[in-house]
Amino acid sequence: MLIDKLRIDCNIVANYLIEFTRQEILKTGLKKAVLGLSGGIDSSLVAYIAKEALGKENVYGIMMPYKSSSKESLSDAMKVVEDTGINYKIFEITKPADAYIGYFEDMSNVRKGNVFARMRMITLFDHSSELNALVVGTSNKTELLLGYGTWYGDMASCLNPIGDLYKNQIYQLARYFKLPKTILEKKPSADLWVGQSDEDELGFSYDDADVILYHLFDLRYSVDEVTELGFSKELVSGIYERVRRNQFKRLPPIIAKISKRTINIDFRYLRDWGL
Repeated sequence: MLIDKLRIDCNIVANYLIEFTRQEILKTGLKKAVLGLSGGIDSSLVAYIAKEALGKENVYGIMMPYKSSSKESLSDAMKVVEDTGINYKIFEITKPADAYIGYFEDMSNVRKGNVFARMRMITLFDHSSELNALVVGTSNKTELLLGYGTWYGDMASCLNPIGDLYKNQIYQLARYFKLPKTILEKKPSADLWVGQSDEDELGFSYDDADVILYHLFDLRYSVDEVTELGFSKELVSGIYERVRRNQFKRLPPIIAKISKRTINIDFRYLRDWGL
């Protein structure tokens, strides 16, 4: 099967991501991590990685439900807390989110979802300041390529240990870490509104997306070559265009060049230069 090409050595990848998370946080002089714990597979996996990297006492999982959020999401998040022993806090975003949404008579679900995502990131970065911690990201490679996330919302973080793992690989690693069964088996959802699911909203399955993205961007296949693997030209072209259109989400803000040394254009040093 084509999906088998995405098979990873979970032991090697797990050890690398644990060490990556430990080093990237400790070298800043900090030793704590904050993450949004939704009860979904991505954030749950990151909680397990962070716990192994820093110790349970240095990891804080912040649960941020909205009034319409699934109760199962909160209960699944608590299973992760119970299993890992990390610190946790429940901060309901209903009041601050509704305070803003109330200014508009008819806000679409997409706009509301963006408000929720950015409200949660405000909460995480504020907690990171309070705790002297870094915000650890929970967006996977599939989401980042497709732009399936909120700019400066759930896509924002200080470091991201799972951003180079496709969704299928997330599941492989989640089984390796022995995440709770309910998390492994439930339908992927950002839980932004009642009944929302990732695959329904995207219009295709994660497995199909992973295989197509892997061939397009890891193996550098053309759209026609990927189509020959058995996918419709419409699906492959649509995914390719979605990745292209969302390139802006994966980049820092574009700065108009005026001087001889413009930030992010000429003014470039190694990432760790300032540490």
